[in-house]
Amino acid sequence: MKFSGLRAYSILYLLFLYAPILLLPLFAFNDGTVIAFPLRGFTTDWFAQMAGNASLRRAVGNSLIIAISTAVLATALGIFAARATTRYRFPAKGGIMGLVMLPLVLPEIIVAMSLLVVLLALGIELSLLTVILGHTLLCLPYTIAILSTAFNALDQSLEEAAYDLGETKIGAFRLVILPMVMPGIISSLLMSFTISLDEFIIAFFLAGSQPTLPTYIFSQLRFPAAVPVVMALGTVLVALSILLLTLAEFFRRRGVARTGQSNSGGFL
Repeated sequence: MKFSGLRAYSILYLLFLYAPILLLPLFAFNDGTVIAFPLRGFTTDWFAQMAGNASLRRAVGNSLIIAISTAVLATALGIFAARATTRYRFPAKGGIMGLVMLPLVLPEIIVAMSLLVVLLALGIELSLLTVILGHTLLCLPYTIAILSTAFNALDQSLEEAAYDLGETKIGAFRLVILPMVMPGIISSLLMSFTISLDEFIIAFFLAGSQPTLPTYIFSQLRFPAAVPVVMALGTVLVALSILLLTLAEFFRRRGVARTGQSNSGGFL
């Protein structure tokens, strides 16, 4: 009886969370401008309008620049941090890693406002670069969590064998360690890209006059005639996010299987 009640609660909870997302494709292909039932008919006109919107294309281009740059920067920094924390001991290691991982628990609006105050105090003009810096700060804890798992699963004897065969530390890292953790690196890149592409609050505070995709969507919600196009755009973004997260989980599990570690959960 308790199990059935817990199952029913879980199903209702998931429906409450994901029912709005499931409604996106219905209204994206609906031939009416009013977001309400009953549906009027099937159409793909909203997707055509979305593709022909110059402002939307500019926002998409900005978001792709930010997301790709964030994914590369956060993953590169995550590799160094994960390597250091799993391989070496140094003073105040726990405190330093705690500060690095702090954005995981801080509200995003606090992080965004703090970054805005600091950047303005330093006289740095708000632009795509400031958004990249903010997103890198936000994504770094996720990359460290993913890559720390990959580095922890490494067999240290393989690295020592490379040293015994005359390889330098840089050579052993490049030829032995990086190929072993490559699934984790790819998973980190995909996860950071997805988080940055969908992030709104930091982009809203730090983008200045440069629109990103989430801020563009927010600005269009004021116009009822633009809502169906936003629904079409939301459908594309949800499909893209699911695809990227699925790929990230695939590479994470591949890395787990490659190292022989037991699978202890993941993104999906």
